[in-house]
Amino acid sequence: MRIITGKARGLKLKTPKNFFTRPTADRVKESLFNVLNGLINFSETKSVLDIFAGTGALGLESISRGAKEATFIDVATTQIIRENLQRAKFGGCEIFRGDFEKILRRLGKKNLSFDLIFSDPPYDTGLAQKSLELVAELTLLNGLMIVEHGAQEILSGDFEIVRKIIYGRTTAITIFERKTT
Repeated sequence: MRIITGKARGLKLKTPKNFFTRPTADRVKESLFNVLNGLINFSETKSVLDIFAGTGALGLESISRGAKEATFIDVATTQIIRENLQRAKFGGCEIFRGDFEKILRRLGKKNLSFDLIFSDPPYDTGLAQKSLELVAELTLLNGLMIVEHGAQEILSGDFEIVRKIIYGRTTAITIFERKTT
């Protein structure tokens, strides 16, 4: 697992050992960021939120491409995220360890919003849908939300689907944006 392009191009990321994590494959990440390059300008992206961050690869890739800051949430791998941030020499980031719902509610109380949100929970657990609903309820999204989920999961909510990409039989990525009225 590595950072694909930008300031930290080629940096190999530290990955967790003995955790039940499923890092986004480099080919899937590269495909996703190719799509995102057509939708957003990373140098104009102020804030990124990486929910179920694991290694922090998605938020780190965003910063490497020009995003200003990132916030990472994970229940178990915050030390690995911290080490990857240090190795990439990225500052301006916050890392929260704990239940994503409680942390999102705290962020919502601070009236924060994010230009880009990634949610990459364990597949087929309902957490992808739950994260989508919470982000909408707490009005945390200011731009795009990218949800990686099981290919059989159907997600719906208060956002419009910009694009859905299916990778093989197990992985799908759905890109959402706020509905325009």
